[in-house]
Amino acid sequence: MDIQPNFTIYINNLNEKVKKDELKKSLYAIFSQFGTILDIVAMKNLKMKGQAFVVFRDIPSATNALRSMQGFPFYEKPMRIQYAKGKSDAISKLQGTFVPREKKERPEKRKPEPEPAPAPLTKRGRKAAAAAAAAAAAAAQEAANPAPVVAPPMMPGQVPPGMPVPMPGMPPMMGGPPPMQVPNIPAPDVPNSILFLTNLPEETTEMMLEVLFKQFDGFKEVRPVPARHDIAFVEFVNETQATKAKDSLQGFKITPTNPLNIAYAKK
Repeated sequence: MDIQPNFTIYINNLNEKVKKDELKKSLYAIFSQFGTILDIVAMKNLKMKGQAFVVFRDIPSATNALRSMQGFPFYEKPMRIQYAKGKSDAISKLQGTFVPREKKERPEKRKPEPEPAPAPLTKRGRKAAAAAAAAAAAAAQEAANPAPVVAPPMMPGQVPPGMPVPMPGMPPMMGGPPPMQVPNIPAPDVPNSILFLTNLPEETTEMMLEVLFKQFDGFKEVRPVPARHDIAFVEFVNETQATKAKDSLQGFKITPTNPLNIAYAKK
C-alpha cells in the first residue's frame, strides 16, 4: 500500500559517522529552502542510526523536498526519502490534537543510608578548630586587601614604561599612541568564479557548506579561513556557475539569525 502524503518526510541511508548535532544542522541547511521546518528528529541509538525525520509546516513543501532531494549525495551517501507513516508531535500540537504519551514508570532508586553523625570534639579539638578558622579568615582578609604596590619615583624627563620615546624636538606623547584604524574594505562586485561568504554562524562546518553548494553545477571546493568561523570561500569552474549559486543562496538562512551574505571574491 502506498504511503499517503505527509507533513513529515522520512530519510534513511544517512552517514552514521556524522554527529547528531551536526547532522541536524546540515539537514536544516539543505531542506529549509523548500519551506518552513517545524522540527528535525535524529536519534543515535542503534535502532535509529542513519535515519531522520524532517517536519514541514505544509505538505506541498514536504513533497517538493522529497522530489528534489531524492538520491542527493549527503555526506557521501545518497539519501533515500519517503513520506513518514504517522503524524509528528509538532504537527499534532499545531493542529491542537496532541495527546501526551504515557511515560513508563521507572523503579524508584533506593535512597542511600544516612551517614552517622561525627563524634563531638574534645576541648583540645575545639581550640585547634578555632585556631585554624582564625588563621583561614586572616589569610582570606589579606588576599582580599593586598598591600598596594608603590611605583618608584620618576626622574624629570623620564618616559613611563611602555610609552614610546619621543623624537628629538618633539613634545612627549600623552595618553599613549593612537589606536590603529582598520579600513572598511567594500565588497567586490566584479564577477569571479570564487565566491566570498560572510555572516556564517559559529557552528558552520566545511561539510555543511559543501552540502549546500554541491547542488549547483560546476562546484569545485569550499575553502574555510583558519581561525575565522564567520567567513569562507567557495570555488566554481566558471563565473556563470558561481553567479547562479550566488543568486540562488543570497540571504539563505543557515540559522534563523544568520542570513548568508555572498559576494564575488576580489581578483
